[in-house]
Amino acid sequence: MAKSNEPVTIKKYANRRLYNTGTSTYVTLEDLALMVKNGEDFVVYDAKSGEDITHSVLTQIIFEQEGKGQNLLPINFLRQIIRFYGDSMQMLVPRYLDMSIENFTRDQEKFRDQFAKAFGVGGFGTGGFGAMEEQVRRNIDIFDRTFKMFLPNAREEAAPTAPAAKADDLDELKRQVAEMQKRLDRIGDTDPKK
Repeated sequence: MAKSNEPVTIKKYANRRLYNTGTSTYVTLEDLALMVKNGEDFVVYDAKSGEDITHSVLTQIIFEQEGKGQNLLPINFLRQIIRFYGDSMQMLVPRYLDMSIENFTRDQEKFRDQFAKAFGVGGFGTGGFGAMEEQVRRNIDIFDRTFKMFLPNAREEAAPTAPAAKADDLDELKRQVAEMQKRLDRIGDTDPKK
């Protein structure tokens, strides 16, 4: 049986049970987490209303993983994310995070190779985090410059800086920021509070 390119449909019932329509079986959040790790795409719908609740289910999976002591998200990161809710920068954050994780995912084989060279099998060496630190610095630099484009009078934060990004990266970022500004302007034009 050929694998479909369409995402698997998962239905969530009022009793909180999740039903995989592809396999005709009930599944758990752990099963869904395993599907994500295996690269299987799925969409979760509320069985009664038909509403797409994939975002909240994925968030619940992350919450459960974090609750098991598998702390992937640092406390400072979580605090920063909370600060962005309701902020004028809220619309920029999801795209920025999406771009960052896409870059990290694309470069993960390089990171794995560098870890293997630096640490060996089970060992620890020095300098193995250089490429990852550089990627983080570039992301921080790009985000900082984007933030300053929206708020040119924002005070300078004492944050680590990275070498200037490539011109192509900066041009792409400027284009995306301009698109977001247009969207914000359109939203502002329809704001009932005005």
